[in-house]
Amino acid sequence: MSKKEQMDKQNESQEHQELVAEQEQSETVEDFTPEHLSPDEHQEVLANIQSELALIQKDYEDLQDKYRRLYAEFDNHRKRTVKEKLDLMKTASQDIMTVLLPVLDDFDRAKQNEPLSEGLTLVYQKLYKVLQNKGLEPMESTGEPFNPELHEALTEIPAPDDAQKGKIIDTLEKGYLLGNKIIRHAKVVVGK
Repeated sequence: MSKKEQMDKQNESQEHQELVAEQEQSETVEDFTPEHLSPDEHQEVLANIQSELALIQKDYEDLQDKYRRLYAEFDNHRKRTVKEKLDLMKTASQDIMTVLLPVLDDFDRAKQNEPLSEGLTLVYQKLYKVLQNKGLEPMESTGEPFNPELHEALTEIPAPDDAQKGKIIDTLEKGYLLGNKIIRHAKVVVGK
């Protein structure tokens, strides 16, 4: 072994012995009792402990607040997602319903002009019941007060009497609802 290596080992050994001696001299938790402290030191330690406790309590309250907010945000997100899915399921058939509405209109016009044959009546009733079971509802509008949220006024004509002013005199095209959502506004003639 070279001199340098021997000196390095001695220095390491000496440093190790100093650390061990230091640790032996330092007080352990069991040795630390208020009797070893003067009243001023005791007050100082107590004040430090109280300030640390206050900081820990504040951190705890902040974490509790963050947790509550995060939980509420997650719960709101979950509820909103469920509601959106339900709304989507209710109106998922809206596109197909909108395409089939002219077929219902054609059946209605054909029934007004002449009675349908028994076969066509059965087809119409079956189609209408299937659409009704999927949530389709026709709007009744003739004789009702005009509501721009439900009706589309195509024209205004003079009302035959004062009682029909502002009311719908004729429905040119039925309006339909799908699960309380308007999928087609009723096209009407309003009395003025």
